[in-house]
Amino acid sequence: MSINDIETQAAAVIEKIIMTPVEPDTLLIDSGLIDSLSAVDVALAVEREFGVKIPPSEIDVHLQSLHTLAQFIDAQRVA
Repeated sequence: MSINDIETQAAAVIEKIIMTPVEPDTLLIDSGLIDSLSAVDVALAVEREFGVKIPPSEIDVHLQSLHTLAQFIDAQRVA
């Protein structure tokens, strides 16, 4: 699965939770699109969808943008 495929699939997961379209470079937490509660929802959805667990202490790092999330998912799937 390519990074673009991961971004597309992750975007669908995030958009389902926050009900707003997101672009790969959209700031998710800093812009306020994702708050602490929806961040947990996204982390759980990513785990279900991709089989990748985001450590709670790293949620804010990996949810900076859709692109950073896709990179994390890609790196974890390879590892």
